[in-house]
Amino acid sequence: MNKVLGMLLIGVGLAGLLWGGISYTTSEKLIDIGPIHATREKEHSFPVAPVVGILAMIGGVVLLVAGRPKLA
Repeated sequence: MNKVLGMLLIGVGLAGLLWGGISYTTSEKLIDIGPIHATREKEHSFPVAPVVGILAMIGGVVLLVAGRPKLA
């Protein structure tokens, strides 16, 4: 389980560093009068600081290393 979580954290951290955040689009209804419909698409962004990406990658590496069996 630690190995999967570690790989996931490394992937999320790398994605956060490459893209710098997450953006998504929502549709907002402006007018809805009978046959007349008007909508507007609005783009939202959720910035992710590079420090968060680096910390996620470090945490993932720690989980991968901690999950290895110790050699005698």
